[in-house]
Order: sequence, then structure tokens, then C-alpha cells
Amino acid sequence: METIERIGFIGLGIMGKPMSLHLLKAGYPLTVLQSNKAAGELIAAGARAAESPRRVAEQSDVVITMLPDSPEVEQVVLGKEGVLEGLRAGGLVIDMSTIAPAVARKIARAARAQGADALDAPVSGGDVGAQNATLTIMVGGSPSAFERARPILEKMGKRITLIGEAGSGQIAKAANQIIVGVTVAAVSEALVLAAKAGADPYKVREALLGGFAASRILEVHGLRMLERAFAPGFKIKLHRKDMQIVLNTAREVGVVLPMSAVVTELMNGLIASGAGELDNSALVTVLEKLANFEITTG
Repeated sequence: METIERIGFIGLGIMGKPMSLHLLKAGYPLTVLQSNKAAGELIAAGARAAESPRRVAEQSDVVITMLPDSPEVEQVVLGKEGVLEGLRAGGLVIDMSTIAPAVARKIARAARAQGADALDAPVSGGDVGAQNATLTIMVGGSPSAFERARPILEKMGKRITLIGEAGSGQIAKAANQIIVGVTVAAVSEALVLAAKAGADPYKVREALLGGFAASRILEVHGLRMLERAFAPGFKIKLHRKDMQIVLNTAREVGVVLPMSAVVTELMNGLIASGAGELDNSALVTVLEKLANFEITTG
């Protein structure tokens, strides 16, 4: 008979809340950190509550974290009253946040030093992917830990790939964020150009979706740009954080990324204007200001 892992989940934001709900609905015993309204909703749905990351880990075989940035993950996993203070030998940490590869490797070393293991398993697909359990999940760590985690990850995503050793999942996510960020900027430029030149941007988008320029960014974010639907999905301040990870990693390994640097500066401009909480599709508003033109919303 298959053993049902007890799961702890820390980080119940836009992504983490629906991801944890999928696990609960799949029948996994779930413990969450009692910290906000989302935790209350999970508890009402059948999850248990714990008052610290250590207490979450004490009640879990596998602890999943989904947090904003490297410092939060380090504090929750490695800090006082952290996950590793409560995780038993044989336990597993799965960090699904987007953090620096070096931090992912540090967590893996610390977990293994006390007889546990860790995976870095960042995701792509945004809030829609989290809600529909269709996330792409990029994993770094040992093959044995990956196989153990696979049934859990399959409840939250569709394309799940072991990239390589610890930190490799975060490297793959950095590559993903380059493509997403540069494509969001490209779609922004294309729609602003089309609209200011006198073409219907809705029909331009429709036409492009049938050709070689088609992409999920053009489909989803392009429509958000046209409809001014900038409530987050994925906050621009978090995407900028990811782009800083990209640029820091590039410096570490000696790679020049000029397009990533330009897109990061556009994001900096948007955040400086006070719009950091908006969806990353709001990047189009920077291009609009530079063009002194706003896309017609129909």
C-alpha cells in the first residue's frame, strides 16, 4: 500500500494558496503556518495549523515552501524556529520559490547534513497555472528525492522535469524568466507601435496569434494589456526580483545579458512610479509613457 506523505506548506500567497488546496483535495494530510487569512481558509477546508515553521516540520514528512525571495526562504528553512529545526531524519524540503541558485545549494547541504534532503522546484505558469494545477516545475536535486516528490508535484503541475543537481531548478527558472520578461517587453512594444500607427491592436494580436509570433505571453498578457487588466497574477516587483537573480547569476558565471538588463531597467522604472504591486503585463505602461500614447481600450 502506498504511503501517504504528511505535507507542510509555508507560503499561502497568490500561488501557494491554490497549490496547497490541490494537495488537500488530493487527500494529503496538510499542515500550514497559521499566519494570515489564507491559512484560515485552508484550515476551514481541513488543514491543520502550526504556529512556526519548526512546528510545521514536526508534523510533516515533506515541507513545501513558496515564498517571495531568498532571504525569506533562508529564514524559514535555516533560521531560528525554522523548518530544519523540526524536520526529522528522512524528511524532505521542497522549495518552490524563485531564489538564487547559491541559496538553493546551501539549503540542500544543510538538509543533507542532518539526514534529510532538499529539492529546489521553482514553477512557471503564474496564478492561472497554480489554480488549474498546470504549472511547469523545474527541479534540482537528487534523483531519489525527485522520484519521492513526483507524486506530490504532479498534483500541482503538468510538466515536471529534473534538471540536475541542487540549484539546477533555479538556473532553469532564471532562463525562463529571461524569456518571459523579454517577451512581455516585446509584446508591449508591438501593441504600442500597432496602436499608435493606427492599426486596431486587438486585431493585430488576433492575427499574430495565428503566426510564428504566437506565444502564451501574447495570448494572455497581450489581452491583459489591451483590457488594462493589471491586477496581479505575477507582481512586477517579484519579476524584477527574478531578473536581478538572472543578472547576478550572469555576473557570477561571466555571461553578458544585454536584453535582460534593458528589461530590468524598464521594470525599475515601473516600480519607481509606484506600480510594483501590479501584474508584470503593466510593463506596457512604461512603453506607453515613452511613446506619449496609451493603447485604445475599445
